[in-house]
Amino acid sequence: MTEFKRAIVRIPGPDAAAGLTTAGLGRPDHSLLLSQHSVYVETLRRLGLEVEVLPAASGFPDSYFIEDTAVVTPEVAMIARPGAPSRRGETAAIEPALAKHRPLARIEPPGTLDGGDVLFAGGRFFVGLSERTNEDGARQLGRILESHGYSWTAVQVGRGLHLKSFVNTLGGRNLAVTAGFESGEIFREFNRIVLDPRDGYAANTLWINGTLIMPKGFPRVHEKFADLGLPIIEIDTSEMRKMDGGLTCLSLRF
Repeated sequence: MTEFKRAIVRIPGPDAAAGLTTAGLGRPDHSLLLSQHSVYVETLRRLGLEVEVLPAASGFPDSYFIEDTAVVTPEVAMIARPGAPSRRGETAAIEPALAKHRPLARIEPPGTLDGGDVLFAGGRFFVGLSERTNEDGARQLGRILESHGYSWTAVQVGRGLHLKSFVNTLGGRNLAVTAGFESGEIFREFNRIVLDPRDGYAANTLWINGTLIMPKGFPRVHEKFADLGLPIIEIDTSEMRKMDGGLTCLSLRF
């Protein structure tokens, strides 16, 4: 996998509790959310990334889930078109930050695409077809990727929010997958580490330059990941989880 050098994050706004969620875990505590987000940022810096921290975006309570606004490769930054109408205004604010680093391309109507549905693993892209990403958006992204020499495969998500709610790379040919994604043909070439349904949230683990960042509180998952021989850092994400958020969606990495 390509080593990450930079990340872009956005501070959670005071209206973060007004964001979209299906978790049913209550309202996030804003002070604790800021503290947990700060730990996340410092962890990325400890792992060698240069982190640009954008201010909170008033009126866009979900905007700190910044991964959904774009997909970044070494050649291009593709500005997404979020599937939730309330989030579409978030992309205008990310464009100038990414334009400093990459040429831009855009997903156009009627396509919709959330970055949380886009997984790079094993040298190719997997694009989830979900409530937030439609076939037109996936095809648009696919054409852009193909123009830069990448291959891609569409994946039916079927349930839940994003593809990366269920499948994430652990580096190399290793994937963390929730039960239901371990079978079938699409991911047959990978070493699939299957998580118990009770531990499904921990599938959203983040690989950063040979280190795994995983959510705190999943000892069974930690034991499975430890067999890979990689350093593991656990982070408390209780407040992000209340808003359907996880570790990957809190940054754009490139």
